[in-house]
Amino acid sequence: MKIAGLVQDSIVDGPGLRFTVFTQGCDIGCEGCQNPEAIDIRGGVEMSVGDIAKEMLSNPLTDGLTLSGGEPFMQASDCAQLAAAAKQMGLNVWVFTGNCYENLLLRADTEPDVKALLEQTDVLVDGPFVMAQRSLSMKWRGSKNQRLVDVPKSLDTKKLVKLEIN
Repeated sequence: MKIAGLVQDSIVDGPGLRFTVFTQGCDIGCEGCQNPEAIDIRGGVEMSVGDIAKEMLSNPLTDGLTLSGGEPFMQASDCAQLAAAAKQMGLNVWVFTGNCYENLLLRADTEPDVKALLEQTDVLVDGPFVMAQRSLSMKWRGSKNQRLVDVPKSLDTKKLVKLEIN
C-alpha cells in the first residue's frame, strides 16, 4: 500500500481517537488541497496492509480507522482490506474522498474493490474540497458541499442517508 503518512490518536478525522491513514496518490486535484504532498502517486512510502493493521491495533484506546488522502479509492483493494481488519477489531471506519457517493456507487457495479471498500465503510465524507465553499465551522469537513454519508443505511435503503452533525 502506498501511504503519505500515519497518525495515531487523531481527534480531527472523525469521532473519538482515530488511527488515520493518509493514502498516497490523488487524481482529483482540488484547489487548496490540505495534503498536497499526498497527490503524486510516485511519492510516499510502501507499507504492507498487515504492518499498517498491526500499528493500528497497537493502541487499545483507538476508536476507529480513518482513511484519507490522497484519494483512498485509488487504492480501494488495500483500503478495503485494512478497513476489514479494523471492523474485525470492533473499530468504526470513516473514509474521506473527493468522489461523490453516487459516483462511487456507479463504479461499484463494475469495480469490485470499490464495492468492497464501500461495504466496509461506516461514514463516507464525500465530495471534492471547494475553496469557494471553505468552512472552518463544520465538523470533519473542509467545505460546505461535502457530506457525511451513513454508508450502511444508504446501501441498505438504496437511498442516500446523510448524517446531520454540526
